[in-house]
Amino acid sequence: MAAIKMDGKALAAKVKEEVAAQVAGMAQKPGLAVVLVGDNPASRVYVNGKKKDCAECGIYSEEYAIPAQTTQQELLELVETLNNREDIDGILVQLPLPRHLNEKEVLLAIRPDKDVDCFHPFNVGQLMIGEQGFQPCTPAGVMRMLKEYGIDPAGKHCVIVGRSNIVGKPQAMLMLRENATVTICHSKTPDLKAECLRADILVAAAGRTGLITGDMVKEGAVVVDVAMNRNEAGKLCGDVVFEDAAERASYITPVPGGVGPMTRAMLMENTLYAAKQHGKK
Repeated sequence: MAAIKMDGKALAAKVKEEVAAQVAGMAQKPGLAVVLVGDNPASRVYVNGKKKDCAECGIYSEEYAIPAQTTQQELLELVETLNNREDIDGILVQLPLPRHLNEKEVLLAIRPDKDVDCFHPFNVGQLMIGEQGFQPCTPAGVMRMLKEYGIDPAGKHCVIVGRSNIVGKPQAMLMLRENATVTICHSKTPDLKAECLRADILVAAAGRTGLITGDMVKEGAVVVDVAMNRNEAGKLCGDVVFEDAAERASYITPVPGGVGPMTRAMLMENTLYAAKQHGKK
């Protein structure tokens, strides 16, 4: 039996409609500032997408496209200016930054209450101890998709392939919050196939094309492909060999059109949340 394809695009549209409905009733609109350093083409595509999302949701947005040769000090001064502006509720510095810039220092400079990407150690700590607050956009998008399709992680074995600070680790925290039993796998995991075959919910987030083959998927498992890779033909794809995995899975996310649109929708939710925390009504 072929798997049910989870439609991230349709769900993202629904989430954005919900955000737009709330924003429409607010006297002060939420504000998001996006900072893009240099001219990375992939980053430009993401930033354009975020601007479009803001327009759809009625969120005020500003873009700061600054040259690649910008100094650390100039970038930190821009972040500080945005920190101090009351009309800006969320600050997003598009990663990766040019090599001469210290990414960690820049992310630490963003005020935690404006950190809509949930990268600041304060917000990561809140997530770790289960407090209310921002949730990282991609893992939060995955949880929303599971909920939409009636998949309850409680009591299930969730295997996450990838241990990044952006996806793998926070995804594990959110799964634990929903009472899943969690295994995190990575490049040093001795028998990746054996671990994946134990998964009721398999989340692929390693960034390696074709890493998860059909024979690594347990019959009836839910497969969530978070990765965004390009194959030799330059076509967008994930970590999972989709056609083969779909023959064994019960539910599966496609790439593109799966988790990607949900990541952007969750950014809109985080910006709305930030505005409410700032007292905007």
